[in-house]
Amino acid sequence: MNAIELSLFVSRMEAICDEMGSVLRRTAFSPNIKDRLDFSCALFDAQGELCAQAAHIPVHLGSMAYALSDVVSRFDWLEGDIVILNDPYLGGTHLPDVTVIAPVFFDNKLAGFVVNRAHHANIGSDSPGSMPNSSSLEEEGLVISPQYLYRKGVLNQELFLILKSLQKDTENNEEIGGDFSAQLSALYSGKQRSQTLIKSLGLERFQTALVALNDYGENLAAFALKNIPAGSYCFDDVMDDDGLGSFNLAIKLKLSVSSEQIIADFQGTASQVKGNINCPLSVTAAAVYYVFRCLMPEHTPACAGIFRHISIRAPESCLVNASYPAAVVAGNVETSSRIVDVVLGALSKALPDKIPAASQGSMNNIAMGYYSEDESWDYYETLAGGMGAGPHGGGLSAVHTHMTNTLNTPIESLEMHYPIRIASYAIRKNSGGKGKHQGGDGLSRIYEFLEDTKVSILSERRTTMPWGLAGGGHAKPGSNFLDAEVLPGKCSFKAKQGQLLTINTPGGGAWGES
Repeated sequence: MNAIELSLFVSRMEAICDEMGSVLRRTAFSPNIKDRLDFSCALFDAQGELCAQAAHIPVHLGSMAYALSDVVSRFDWLEGDIVILNDPYLGGTHLPDVTVIAPVFFDNKLAGFVVNRAHHANIGSDSPGSMPNSSSLEEEGLVISPQYLYRKGVLNQELFLILKSLQKDTENNEEIGGDFSAQLSALYSGKQRSQTLIKSLGLERFQTALVALNDYGENLAAFALKNIPAGSYCFDDVMDDDGLGSFNLAIKLKLSVSSEQIIADFQGTASQVKGNINCPLSVTAAAVYYVFRCLMPEHTPACAGIFRHISIRAPESCLVNASYPAAVVAGNVETSSRIVDVVLGALSKALPDKIPAASQGSMNNIAMGYYSEDESWDYYETLAGGMGAGPHGGGLSAVHTHMTNTLNTPIESLEMHYPIRIASYAIRKNSGGKGKHQGGDGLSRIYEFLEDTKVSILSERRTTMPWGLAGGGHAKPGSNFLDAEVLPGKCSFKAKQGQLLTINTPGGGAWGES
């Protein structure tokens, strides 16, 4: 396959992922997916190795790239199969992120897999929004170990009834409702387009193209990573707390760089904790992969080959390699953000003229809702903040950075679907770090509750500040208030009708002295 043919092949694979994402977004019911875009789509080969992905959520995609080969090896795949999972210890991230996998057959031979992952605001937790301040995995909702949702086209009725009980947006007893149906629709779209592509090439040529794709990705990655000077680079940072009494929890990294390999070693990181900021190793891998992917050329294909020279080591049962049944719902969103910070911090010592200061370092998770016999609703969103400034310019304000790639939910959608009014929504002026290049500002969002509502907050960088680089100033940390009462970074409470919740998100660090 020549260079032009390979380039066209890469584009066609990525286009399939993009179309899967479009189908998922346009058929979803929840604002969480259709407005905030908390989903990801990808293609894998017959061994479960990543072949292509859309530009969706880094924490979703990197963890799938790390864990899917183990998941698909567990099954004897047949036409019409669909496997579903969310278990963080068996290929998932946290329980609200539900993954569905379908095989792609051509001429009765397994050619690959289509996969998507989407965030569900209700996955069975007693806490509305299914983002509780939990101390065990069981408290976080329904745990779905990898299992057949469909076997040879036949629905798993027992699992169907469980999933059906989580849905509040359909009266049709013949189909799984809402966002699950949207995920299945995206799978069918991906299968059809993949089979069309394979038919146009022939199965043998398609498989040859996959090998060429991964080799090409590996070569591009190796060339980019060789620009990092050989040596060992250390950096550490902390998580504010776990919400249950542990504070300033260290994440330590030693990055060993040679001409052949990069080893990210987290020896010395704090042990796993009672609270839910523990992180499965697959999520840690996603954070590490993401940073190094940012150092590669823009046209580098998203495939397994680009990660072949990156190894990850972490002690068992530590904060970044948690062991079952540790609570993990915030590890996926908050701890993953801090892992990005420490990898960037270590690389800043090797590449001081390329690495930006710390961004906000939190996804500012807000989950809310109300359960009763007469009325039930769930909502979850993450809030943007400041981007860290870099050697070539300042950071953007009020944007999602690094491990999240979602949108801020539009006020119109939020107010249309839920008993909430947004009283204020604005850039948080002067929250970014000061320096030669200013850090981006965070945002301020004030929720007015139109009825009594249960609320959970999982946020970071409330006591520690996003750091600057090259003499640049640190950013302001975030803050949370219920009316005038200061709230901790991680908490759950019942807000009364008329009360105001204010979330001020952190800014980004500055780069360079003023």
